[in-house]
Amino acid sequence: MPTNDWPDRLRVAQVRVARPTDQLAAIETFYSKHLGLPVIYRFCGHAGYDGLMLGLPGTDYHLEFTSHVDGSPCPAPTADNLLVLYFHGDAQMYDTVERLAAAGHQPVEPENPYWTAVGAMTFADPDGWRVVLVPKPVNL
Repeated sequence: MPTNDWPDRLRVAQVRVARPTDQLAAIETFYSKHLGLPVIYRFCGHAGYDGLMLGLPGTDYHLEFTSHVDGSPCPAPTADNLLVLYFHGDAQMYDTVERLAAAGHQPVEPENPYWTAVGAMTFADPDGWRVVLVPKPVNL
């Protein structure tokens, strides 16, 4: 059962998930222009790394993508490596689905049938990582 009484637990101010890519421009287009996440910071030439951070609106949760001058091997993920985004209803989710479709992105079959059962749609980013769009938040 969830509790807010966690005096001995990890207390963090921000969360950032980072991963490398060899397709930084295509990744930026997918996540920012097509998916709709705003770019909150970008950097070039930091110890051989270029990168960008995308923010989830109204939160302290960020995605970071980096590329190194010597290459940034990004092993092919499994079909169950997921970024899951929950929306406040079908209409908001389908606005994003329509924007992705207009840019040529087609849904892919999820590895886990749970996502289809809850009305979610799954898309692959330019590196093959999966993004799941879910119409309603989960009550924990």
